[in-house]
Amino acid sequence: MPELPEVETVMRGLAPSMEGVRIAKVDVNRPDLRWPFPERMAERLKGQDILRLRRRSKYILADLSNGESLLIHLGMSGRMTVSGDPLGQFVHEHPHLEKHDHVIIWMDGGARIAFNDPRRFGAMDLLPTETAESHPLLAKLGPEPLGNTFSESYLAEALAGRRTPMKSALLDQRIIAGLGNIYVCEVLHKTGISPTRLAGQVSRARLNRVVPAVRDVLETAIAAGGSSLKDFKQANGELGYFQHQFNVYDKEGADCQTADCTGVIRRIVQSGRSTFYCPLCQR
Repeated sequence: MPELPEVETVMRGLAPSMEGVRIAKVDVNRPDLRWPFPERMAERLKGQDILRLRRRSKYILADLSNGESLLIHLGMSGRMTVSGDPLGQFVHEHPHLEKHDHVIIWMDGGARIAFNDPRRFGAMDLLPTETAESHPLLAKLGPEPLGNTFSESYLAEALAGRRTPMKSALLDQRIIAGLGNIYVCEVLHKTGISPTRLAGQVSRARLNRVVPAVRDVLETAIAAGGSSLKDFKQANGELGYFQHQFNVYDKEGADCQTADCTGVIRRIVQSGRSTFYCPLCQR
């Protein structure tokens, strides 16, 4: 499933063709994805100006001129691609629509945005912009890891006394919004913290390494266009490239890349998900 860097990359790719532009029409080719589409979605979107695109955790929100916001979740296999963009950043000619292009958004400027989702685990909803943070999908999310409220003192307080493994704690969206399996593995390796160590037992000095490591890993991944594993593509149809910079994720049996470490990357399963780490330098 796309994580924060992939969603941020898609949002930034959509912005030149969508922000400040009016929606000419919307084609909805099925009644639902993971959940039913909101009532009269195409009608409610048509003619609205997109004032701003923003990201909250792994969700994209398009704030509209009528006071509503379009919430978009890519799910496991969803992708949004742009064609016919007058700015010349994307394919000028519209390619033929694909089988799983379930929602097509046509912009006044000539761009076409296709939401393609073969597995249909994605979602779209319309909600009042003013109360967006109280939407059931957003209400319990923790702070953004690239925002000012995510700090060393916040993390220490949030993890104090917790008897869950450090990896599980960092994956908890109520603690930090947007982190997923790939980037938590990379962060824990970068900070030398074992994924199995109980979160409440990590010293404050070691926790203080986590916040800058999270920011560094995420910003590097965003700059690389995210990680393309299986289905992910950017808005221009290109793949992300951060997977070529993984230090531990999917590197089982490889030598640890930490300086002076002779360890070998190991894979274990935590809560049904693969964890990759170095048992020698991560403690």
